[in-house]
Amino acid sequence: MTTLALSPDAQRRADWSTISWVGLAHGTSHFFHLLLPPLFPVFAQSFGLSWAQMGLLVTVFYAVSGVGQAISGFWVDRLGARPALIAAMGFFALGALAAGLAQGYGGLVLAAALAGLGNAPMHPADFSILNQRVDRARLGHAYSVHGISGNLGWSLMPVLAASVLAAGWHWRWVYAVAALWALLMMAALVGQREALRTEPVRRAAAGPAEPHPFAFLRLPSIWLCFSFFLFTTAALAALQSFAPAALAALHKQDAATLSLVVTAYMLCSALGMVLGGFWVGRSQRLERHIAWALSGAALLLVLAMVPGLPLGGAMALVALAGLGTGLAGPSRDLLVKQSAPPGATGRVVGTVYSGLDLGFAVAAPLAGALLDAGWPRGLFGFAAAALLLALAAAQLVRRWTPR
Repeated sequence: MTTLALSPDAQRRADWSTISWVGLAHGTSHFFHLLLPPLFPVFAQSFGLSWAQMGLLVTVFYAVSGVGQAISGFWVDRLGARPALIAAMGFFALGALAAGLAQGYGGLVLAAALAGLGNAPMHPADFSILNQRVDRARLGHAYSVHGISGNLGWSLMPVLAASVLAAGWHWRWVYAVAALWALLMMAALVGQREALRTEPVRRAAAGPAEPHPFAFLRLPSIWLCFSFFLFTTAALAALQSFAPAALAALHKQDAATLSLVVTAYMLCSALGMVLGGFWVGRSQRLERHIAWALSGAALLLVLAMVPGLPLGGAMALVALAGLGTGLAGPSRDLLVKQSAPPGATGRVVGTVYSGLDLGFAVAAPLAGALLDAGWPRGLFGFAAAALLLALAAAQLVRRWTPR
C-alpha cells in the first residue's frame, strides 16, 4: 500500500492500476513459459531433434527459473520489485532473440536458459507489489487477476505460433514478435514507477522465543502442498508441451496445426479459476473441492485416449480437462494459506511454488520419452495419473495441518 493517505476513490483507482500492470507482467511471463514448446514439431523437422531432447529444453527453463526464484526473492526484498520486473522483461527479450537466431540445439538451450532467468523473479516481485500496494479489501481480486492473467498468457503463445505459420511466414518471425512485446513491456514498466513501487524489507532482530526460520520445513503439510503443486504441474507440463504432438500421432495430422488445443485448455482453465473463486466460498472443505475437480479432469484425459475417438472429440476432452484444473486453483491457494504457520507465509509460498518449477523440469522429458517410444496415448495417461496423485496429496493436507 502507498504511504500517503488517499481518498477511497483514489485508492481504488491506484489499486486497480497496480493490479492491472502486475497482471499484464505476469501474463507476459506465462507467455514466455511457452517460448519453445509450440514450435517443437518445427524444431523436430528443422534440427532433427527427438522429443526427449525437446523435453529437456523445458527442463532447462524451469531448472534455471526454480534456482533463480529463491535467489531473486532476496533481490526483491533488498532493491524493490519494479527493477526485478524490468530485468525480467529484458531477459525475455534476449531469450526470444536467441530462439529466433538459433541454428541448432545449442541456440535453443540458450534461449530456454535466458527465458528461465526472466521468469525467476516474477512471483516474488508480483506478490511483493500486490501485498504492499493493494488495499486488503481488494487483495482477493488481485490474486484472482494474477492467476487468470497467467492462464491467458499461456494461451496466447500457441495462437501467435499458429497464426505466423498459417500465414506462411517463417517460424523465426514468431520470436521477432515475442521479443518486440517484451521490449514494449519493459518500456511500459519503466514508466509505471508509482504503480509498482515497493519499500525494501528490513528484518527485525530475532528474539529468543522466535522459531528457527526454517522450522516450517519440518511440517508434513508443507511437503504435501509441495507435492500437490509438483503433480498438478507435471500434468500441465505434459499437456502444454506435447498434447498437440500426441493428438497428431494418434489421428495422423500435422502437429503444428493442433497447437491451439493448448490455447483451448488454458482458456478453459481460466474459466475454471473464475468459477472456482465463487465455489470456494461455499464450503471450507477445500480438499473435497479439489477431489471433485481433479478427478473430473483425470477422467476426461483418460477418455481422450479411447481408440476410434474422432480428433475433434479428443481435442474437446483435453480442453475441458482444463476446466477441472482451473476449478481446483482457488481451493489450492487457500489450502496453502491455511497450511502456513503464523509469520512464515512468504517462506512457505516460496517453497511450495518451487514445486511448480520441479514439476515442469521433471515431467517434460518423461512425457517426451513416451512419444519417442511410440506411445502417444501414454501421454494422456501420464497426465491423468499425475492429477490423481495431486488429489491424494490434497486429501492428506488437512490431516497434517497444525490447528
